[in-house]
Amino acid sequence: MSIKICIIDGQGGGIGATLIKYIKEAYGESVELIGLGTNAIATAQMLKSGANKGASGENAICRTVYEVDCIIGPITISWANSMLGEVTPRMAEAVTSCPAVKILLPLSQERIELVGVIKEPLPRLVQALTAGKLKEVIELCVKQART
Repeated sequence: MSIKICIIDGQGGGIGATLIKYIKEAYGESVELIGLGTNAIATAQMLKSGANKGASGENAICRTVYEVDCIIGPITISWANSMLGEVTPRMAEAVTSCPAVKILLPLSQERIELVGVIKEPLPRLVQALTAGKLKEVIELCVKQART
């Protein structure tokens, strides 16, 4: 069984591309990475970074999140109208309502302050995600597949 991980990003796709690069380095082909962009530029960046598949737009995001084991992206993928309006209410609802595990990075350009979160540069956050929570999620998926 291949573990399906969905990376969602918008605007220029830089966060998603960084996530894919680090996850590919850590887990190689043992996971399937699906890059979902709120726009075609973000999707192209994620595919360039090594995503196995990619798609763009509201319908692609709303359908695909129900078919994956884990969703990774900036916290704003769960906020309606964030990323300068690129995240539609329907996208945010699909992300938060689907049964997949969500691992969200505390990155935002919105006028929202997350209290109790330490500000770290993107590479450090992605390293912590890859070695910490993502590893737990992958191990849990493998364990469930065996039973």
